[in-house]
Formats: sequence, structure tokens, C-alpha cells
Amino acid sequence: MNKELIICDLHVSIDGSPILKGVNLDIKPGEVHALMGPNGSGKSTLSSVLMGHPAYEVTKGSITFGGEDLLDLAPEERARLGMFLAFQYPVAIPGVNVSKFLKSAADAIHPDGKVNATDFLKDLRANMAYLEMDAAFANRGLNEGFSGGEKKRMEILQMLTLKPHLAIMDETDSGLDIDALRVVSKGVNKLMDEPFSLLVITHYERILEYLKPKFLHILMDGRVVLSGGPELVKQLEEKGYDWVKEAAAKQQSAAV
Repeated sequence: MNKELIICDLHVSIDGSPILKGVNLDIKPGEVHALMGPNGSGKSTLSSVLMGHPAYEVTKGSITFGGEDLLDLAPEERARLGMFLAFQYPVAIPGVNVSKFLKSAADAIHPDGKVNATDFLKDLRANMAYLEMDAAFANRGLNEGFSGGEKKRMEILQMLTLKPHLAIMDETDSGLDIDALRVVSKGVNKLMDEPFSLLVITHYERILEYLKPKFLHILMDGRVVLSGGPELVKQLEEKGYDWVKEAAAKQQSAAV
């Protein structure tokens, strides 16, 4: 199945206040897209809506993934379709064993309802080694006592375990030192050999140097106001967001 994400004229509110005001975005299989924008522009709202957070109300527009209407699906159904969200602030769940949690998650999305335990453990150990994680973490409580960097590696370990068709990284790079950022990016790039697409939400250029998106979108005031290639990152670094509206107007004029 063609696992293409199509977001069309998406309007979203929370408690009656509009946040997204007509977002359009198309991510095809195998593509890496980056989404940037100032604080409060709606980036994290978009990631939450894509995964079905109940606090947000879609007031207009549509989201389809692989031809399926996502707005009719619960979060767990979206996960079964092959969607995954890596959180900016992963929470600790004391008493929930990491390996058992990952096995349960893998079982939940497996077509037969259960993965082979031997194969699962073999892959888990290999993925933990690849992410330079101590094997003892598999027997700890989920994110319990983990540092910020360890929590982010755990997000990527989940991603490698579940092998989604589409991953959304909501500022996963925030707070990471250069070594942790390298390892996290290495884990994500391992999935590029699969039928995999990625939406990475970030404020910083450095993770994009590892993930190498082909497309960059700038979200401001609830709308994607400018899209282009990776060259936009350098312009943002040099000029900030003040120039974006003028550049967006020129892009729209050229399109007409």
C-alpha cells in the first residue's frame, strides 16, 4: 500500500481557540520533511493531531494516510497503520519493564497479534547495541531514572522496534548533546532502508545535518507559509523568521 500522508486545509482548535488555520502538507513514502517555526506556531499541535490526541478539535479539513481517513481512527488504530510519534518530553512509567513494554507494543501492531519472542529479543539486543545503550536498560522501568538523552534514545529504540511507515519526531533533538544527537540520528537513519518517511519538527539546524531532509516547511500562525529545500535552513539561521512572510509572498506570487 502507498503510505502517503496527505493533510488538506487542516483547521484545529483547543477549548475554542484556533491553532491551526489551514495546514496543507503531503509526505510521500521515502521522503524526509522538516517542519520549523517560531514558538506557538502550531508545530506540536500538528504532531498531536496526527496521532489523534483527544484534546484537539479538527474543525475543518482532512488527513489521510495510505488512503485511510485518520480523523475516523483512534490513536492505536493509527499506530497499526504504521504511524509513530517520538515525544519531546517522554514520560517515565515506573514499574513498566522496558522489554515487556516493547514486546507488548510490537504484539499490538503485528498482523498476527504476536511477534516471535526469540526474534524480538534478538532484534532488541541488536538495536540497543546500535544505539549504544546498556543492555541492563531492558530490565528497568520505562524511562524511570533515565537522563534526558537516555529517554530520547528510548524513543528511537521504540521506533526501531516498531518499524513504522511514518515517524513524527516532535523536537526529539531538544536538550541533546552532540554525542546523543549523533546516536539518535544514527538510529533514525537505520530505518531509511525500510519503506519509511519522516516528519522532523525542530528549532535547530544541527539534527537536519544528520537526517538530511529534502523538504523544509515553515509554520507560522497556524499555516505553512513557506516551503522549499534544505537551503531554507541556512537562511533561517542567518536571518531568523522576520524575512519569512516577505519570502512567502514572493513564492505565492511566482506560483500564480
